[in-house]
Amino acid sequence: MTHQTCVAAFTLASAALIHGQALAVDQDVSSDIIAGDGIANGGFTVDQNAGIELGLRGKLRFDSNNQPQNLFNSNNAGTYTFEAGYPAVGFSWQVDKTTTPFWNFDWSINTDYASTDATSTNQLDDYDYVLSLDADPSAGTNFLSFDPINVDVADHGIGTNLTANGAGDDDNPRTDLEYAALIAANYVAQNSWSYEFFNHLAPLDTFDPSVNGLYTIKLEAFAKGTVGTAGPLASTSIDINVVPEPASLALLGLGGLCLLGRRRRNA
Repeated sequence: MTHQTCVAAFTLASAALIHGQALAVDQDVSSDIIAGDGIANGGFTVDQNAGIELGLRGKLRFDSNNQPQNLFNSNNAGTYTFEAGYPAVGFSWQVDKTTTPFWNFDWSINTDYASTDATSTNQLDDYDYVLSLDADPSAGTNFLSFDPINVDVADHGIGTNLTANGAGDDDNPRTDLEYAALIAANYVAQNSWSYEFFNHLAPLDTFDPSVNGLYTIKLEAFAKGTVGTAGPLASTSIDINVVPEPASLALLGLGGLCLLGRRRRNA
């Protein structure tokens, strides 16, 4: 298996939409990719508003040799397509772990994307955030939602627009005080996550990577203290399209199954 499923088999001309606003697709984020070595920029679905830049993308986590790759499998409209199933021998993962998908998702938060230096009056902890992970493979949605930044401690790559590729401060383990100081003094945070990381939390405790489906992932930034009372300052959303492996697609008809369908983003 190639694990680069059928991305070239379809194109969509329209840009991704959220709340009636067009999102920029297949973009670099303004900072480099500061979380992890050797990870390429590009392929992000991006919103820039109120000085804030939010980016999401799907990423191939395991190729046919069970190694990570810079393959995003974008259809140029905010959807990223990957094979159903799990790697037999996962890179740094337990063999045949049936809860691990081939794909990850990458997220990027930049609270001062126009900055040309390492200082800003808009730091990461000046805002609240909501990251929503859909657990429903059908056309419906069922989200696990949480703030990925304002937590006790996290292993995000953290820095600024001047931070070099892979050079984000991601020391792990950190103390609570070290992490709090980082988000108070920097304006870029990034990470690459798998649904595997959240399968102990409902509703993602029902996630099965072998099931074909469509999963929406959303990232929003809010003025401090306004989640639930005001709309987001910036918001981006992607769909992860999980399809049968190529052998199954050939039997069932590639064109009809390659894209399950994009959800409406202006709701």
